[in-house]
Order: sequence, then structure tokens, then C-alpha cells
Amino acid sequence: MNLIQLFDLSLKGRRDEVALEFSGGSFTFGEIDDRSNRMAALFQQRGLEKGDRLCVYLSNCVELIDIYLACAKLGVIFVPINILYREREILHILADSGPKAVITAQEMPGTVPVWPIAGLITPPAAERPDVALNGDSPAALVYTSGTTGASKGAILTHNNFAVNAINLNACWDITKTDRFLLALPLFHVHALGNGLHCWLISGCRMRLLERFEHQKAAAEFLDYRPTLFFGVPTVYVRLLDFPADIAGQVGRFMRLFVSGSAPLPPQVFEEFHAKFGHTILERYGMTETLMNISNPYVGDRRPGTVGLPLPGISARIVDGELQLRGPNVCAGYWRREEATKAAFEDGWFKTGDVAECSADGYYTLLGRKSDLIISGGFNIYPREIEEFLLEQEEVAEAAVVGVPDQLRGEIPVAYIVPRAAIDAATLDLRCRAKLASFKVPRDFLAVDKLPRTALGKIQKHLLPPWTK
Repeated sequence: MNLIQLFDLSLKGRRDEVALEFSGGSFTFGEIDDRSNRMAALFQQRGLEKGDRLCVYLSNCVELIDIYLACAKLGVIFVPINILYREREILHILADSGPKAVITAQEMPGTVPVWPIAGLITPPAAERPDVALNGDSPAALVYTSGTTGASKGAILTHNNFAVNAINLNACWDITKTDRFLLALPLFHVHALGNGLHCWLISGCRMRLLERFEHQKAAAEFLDYRPTLFFGVPTVYVRLLDFPADIAGQVGRFMRLFVSGSAPLPPQVFEEFHAKFGHTILERYGMTETLMNISNPYVGDRRPGTVGLPLPGISARIVDGELQLRGPNVCAGYWRREEATKAAFEDGWFKTGDVAECSADGYYTLLGRKSDLIISGGFNIYPREIEEFLLEQEEVAEAAVVGVPDQLRGEIPVAYIVPRAAIDAATLDLRCRAKLASFKVPRDFLAVDKLPRTALGKIQKHLLPPWTK
């Protein structure tokens, strides 16, 4: 079964029901189906065929959904590009994916044909294209965030997306009665793989925002009164700015808050529960695998953990590294045979994440394998230090990295976004009182902000160099 056949639960089965709200307008599921049929007809007129790649460099909009569904109906491989990317990063994706065209509202570098979004004039009506597709057909080529180097394109199939959404709808009890507020960017798998697919399969009503704007967030929640919201840790930090009375109102009509794409500090978890009356459900996914592990909807949602493997997904820890196996795992990296081979071990996908598992099966992420600091023979996981620093009143954000040291090999150094003036000596004393001596950062550097991806993942390789 391909994705469109699953989406037909809503596109055809709920044709006259309101599906989507965006920028003051609303659309039924039938209108969404018709719009994407017309977009598919336009793509066929322009020569797109099954297996071709189509790059898209757009902010959230209804047309982006039309384009994605048109690609899914035609068997064209959808290639979203992060709208924060600039020339070097864009050119890498265009060269690597080899698309027939790129759709955008902006000027684009390179020689790939550009189709301006404003110039996509679709025919007044069109039938759904008749293209043979199955679950193993590639649906999208999504590039990793490139936190450690050049990004690679993960080949995500119809089955990958379908299994992922079916799992989340079942495990998080997402139904057609939900009112879903989506403020995350559709170029990322968090919004695309989880948000878009859960919406279309469940048949719930979705309000899509162009972007998350914390100044307008309270008004959006009170106006739409959603029951379901997906966010990243930086978004939940912003929601904590809601006045107590508004947080209380929101808490009363909301059903589920989900967090992912970066670790949720336990302090934020506890503060959010106290203010909104909700326990955020934290889960764990990757571009290459979509969702893998989740805290339970009904059951113990443990702060600091990402929960239990989702149905049909197996997890194991080998030499400290979390490995995964299941129908959610991508078909490999686009045109990178060696990278694909290196990513798998006896059919298990090597995540690069260091983790531990409790006796009753809850997984806790300790950090990236590449972030591991080995100092004088001792293993240091930066996340442990970062979480302690975040408990300090004067610390708004923290990132710990290893820097070369002649004596110990590596030593930890902390980069801090201060909430108030910081005193390195005071922070040093507090760390020494709570952490082993080898874990205490050699230095505490104040910075204006931490470099992050669009979804809030810290890009440690872009931090300013440390000198003694």
C-alpha cells in the first residue's frame, strides 16, 4: 500500500470535512485532494516523471502541501531544503540530489531550473494521475542537518512514512477529533514525517503556521484551542513565558504536548508541568529513521528519558551506541554506497547516539558518540554537565565540548548563554561540589547565543574556538 491509498481515509473518506487552516483560510480534505491533482497535472506537463527528484525551498504554506502530495501521487521524489540554508549548503543538496527543478519564492544559486512558486499556475481541474507505486517506492530524500559535516540524503520510502504515522496515531491516540496546531517547518521530518502524515491519516483538523512566533503563540493557542501540539525544546522554553492564567487556560483544552528533535532538559519538563498541568511526552527520532522510541501516552513519562521502542522497532546498545532495526529505517543514503554500508551492522542501523537502558526498558540518551570526551582515560558525556549547568539560575543555555589538551588528551569547556552575569569561579565551585573532578569544565565562556539548526539542535562544531 502506498501513502496516497492511506491518505484516502481522509482525502476521500472525509472529503467534505474541514482539513486545514492556514493564514485565515480553510480547506476541506476534498479541496486538498483536488489541489494536489491539479499540481500533479502541472508537473506532468513540465515533464516530471516517477523517480525524478524535485527540490523545494519554501516556508510553510498550503502550496508546499500541494507539492508534496502531487509528488507522492506521481512517484516523484520530494527533496525539501532547509530555508535557513544559504548558497554553499543549497548547492551541495542540488548537486547531490540531481533534481529536475527547484521550487522557491527566492533567487537560487546554481544551474538547476527554477520554478517560482508564484508561476505555478495549475489547470482548473484534473484527475488523479495513474502511477503504479508500492510501499518500497521512495517518497522523499531528506538531508541530515549536517551538525558534523556535509549532509547526506536519507531515502525515505512510502513504507517508512506510513509505518511511522500509523505508530504515532496509535500510540499517541491521535484521532479525527483532534485539533492539531503545527508551527514547525515542513522541510524537516518532525513536521513532514510526523505532523503532515499523522494529520492526513487520522483525519484531524490542522492549523498550520508559517513559523513559530513566540510573541503570537498565546493568541494562537487561545484562538484555535488545539488539543495536540508538536514542539522542540526551544519552543517549550518560550511557552514557559506565558502568564500563569493563560498557561492554565491552554492546559485545560490541550490533550498532548510532544517534544523532540533535541533533548528536553528535565528542568523545562518540570517547570512546564507545574505551569501548564501537562507532562510533556518526549520521544526520539532521526532523519534516517523517523520515530524510534517514545514515552508512553498512558503510563510513566520519565523526565530525561525518551521512553520505549515503538511497535515493530527493535533497539539494542552495542559498545554504548544505540542501534535500531525496523520498518521505519531508511533505505540508505542517496548515491552514497560506502556511507550506507558504514551505517549498518548486520541489519542494525548505527545511530551514533550513546544511550543506556533501564531494567524496565526505558532508554536515556547520553549524547552523540562524536561528542564523547575522553579525558585522561575517563569518558565524559557532555549532556550530564550541560544539564547541571542549566540548573543554575544565571545560565539560560549551555553547551559542553571537548578541546585538545597535551596532558589529558581532551578537557571539557563550557559555552554559556547567560541569563545574568556569570562568575567562572563560582560555577567551578558548584561543579566541583556535584561532579567528579575530571568532568568539571576547564573554562566557562559566555556567548550571545549557541549556533543551532532550524529545529534547535546545537551545532557544536560552529562554536568559537577556545584558547587558553
